Amino acid sequence: MKRRLDFADHRRALGDNRYVYPVVSRRSKGLSIGVNLNPDKVCNFDCPYCQVDRSTPPAWREVDLGVLEEELDALLELAASGQIWQHPPFETAAPELRRVNDIAFAGDGEPTTFKGFGAALEIVERLRDRHGLRAVQPVVLTNATRLHRPEVQLALRVLDRMDGRLWAKLDAGTDAYFQFVDGTKMSLKRILDNLGDCLEQRPLVLQSMFLRLLGQGPSEHEIQRYLEHLAALSRRGTIELVQVYSIARVPARPVLDMLPTPALEEIAAAVRSLGIPAEVYAGRPTESPS
Repeated sequence: MKRRLDFADHRRALGDNRYVYPVVSRRSKGLSIGVNLNPDKVCNFDCPYCQVDRSTPPAWREVDLGVLEEELDALLELAASGQIWQHPPFETAAPELRRVNDIAFAGDGEPTTFKGFGAALEIVERLRDRHGLRAVQPVVLTNATRLHRPEVQLALRVLDRMDGRLWAKLDAGTDAYFQFVDGTKMSLKRILDNLGDCLEQRPLVLQSMFLRLLGQGPSEHEIQRYLEHLAALSRRGTIELVQVYSIARVPARPVLDMLPTPALEEIAAAVRSLGIPAEVYAGRPTESPS
């Protein structure tokens, strides 16, 4: 009997595409069509839990927008017709997951660092309409480091025009923990300022990754400061959802592990007590109850 495709399996499988790939996503609860604008594996964060193997050279270093458009056109045709569910490994997906949820700018780095970010959004707008998929929401997964840049703000007008969403990271409450968990020397204030300014323009979904280091999760002080930041941000605009999640696949660094579901549920409950919706996305199915 074939093993069903699940959220731990993020193979970018389907043909020989360079930039566009389909995955069944736990947070999308269905098919997410990924667009990778960072095939060179360059990112301005170095998150210790990241699954991207940066020890091997990339197959592609540049983004050819013409090739990207051809790949996305073909994949949206498969998705719109339903033929994608006949292709391995997607033919094993559970029936409730056989829905096209989003077109997500994700991949191997921070998508807003690509100089053609706005042009790539325009390609999505054009092809989504061509294939009659206007209900499929474009999503940009971002670490929020560049939301203050004029060229990024201009590009986001295209996302707004499509009623798309930013899923922005907020993984910490203090500078020290932020710099560890996101692998950066940047100040947390830069992220908070960017998120606040952005909330005044559009609603946001916040992604919050929590994990254990050497068996220990984030401290009570860390979580309290995180909640204080959420409360302040919610006064600037609408936080549609906070995604509280942990590691879904085996991390490259053995000192890291997933935060158990009960701990994630506690954090989510605290977020909801602020009047902000929250959902929990548990770790690997084999997680221990500890």
